[in-house]
Amino acid sequence: MNWTTLLGDLREERRAVGAFNAILIEHAEAIVAGAEQSGLPVILQISQNAVRYHGSLAPFTLACLRLAEDATVPVLVHLDHVEDEDLIREGLDLGVRSVMFDASKLPYAENVERTRAVVERCHARGCLVEAELGEVGGKDGAHAPGVRTDPAEAAAFVAATGVDSLAVAVGSSHAMTDRSAVLDEDLIAALAQAVPVPLVLHGSSGVSDDGLRGAVTGGIVKVNVGTRLNQVLTEAVRAVLDERELLTDPRRYLAPGRDAVRDEVARLLTVLANAESRNALS
Repeated sequence: MNWTTLLGDLREERRAVGAFNAILIEHAEAIVAGAEQSGLPVILQISQNAVRYHGSLAPFTLACLRLAEDATVPVLVHLDHVEDEDLIREGLDLGVRSVMFDASKLPYAENVERTRAVVERCHARGCLVEAELGEVGGKDGAHAPGVRTDPAEAAAFVAATGVDSLAVAVGSSHAMTDRSAVLDEDLIAALAQAVPVPLVLHGSSGVSDDGLRGAVTGGIVKVNVGTRLNQVLTEAVRAVLDERELLTDPRRYLAPGRDAVRDEVARLLTVLANAESRNALS
């Protein structure tokens, strides 16, 4: 699967692909199963924080790469929000072919310089690079509350770095546990017109289905989801444990959690692939 072509086609068609963060192997299995259930491609993401949780990159990443290889639909394994360039080098050696290098907390000029160097290294290995713009010191970088991406600056950043996609700040925020975020659809449209590469929405767990449809219709091509999957998994596990207080076998409660995540992935992928149906569904 040529993901550059796929993302370009989605951009032209005003559709999007879901990119879901995996922490546990159950997440990864559910993400692939959800994509197979929907018959749609998916991006399976491993964040730098997830790598820290596992203690190293290789074991979990290799498992995800094997799941992707065996899937009946296209699955791209992607390293998400990586600040440590050594992790990118290790990922390339393992066979990862998509990374998000996050230098958004640095001053603009340094962000450009470091991102351009990562792009050169990754492109030489056939690896796609996503980046984002942000403000110095902001915990959420480009996705801190109130921050917005300027279309002219975004276009200049893409031209200076050669990135393959760009995460933009349009009203979403990381780790939201409700779906109350309101996106700036006019800004999304302006960014899509100004920036020649696919646009990425982070913090999408906080956006309603209708908001996601509007974002995709406006020009968002990749939609990142993490917190929502954790909510679904936890709710399903808690329901089983509340009903069976003496249960100790993790397979008995993680399997329902995995199934719930699978179904949510399939549902969200379908929403993103049919964004133009927004008016009919609203």
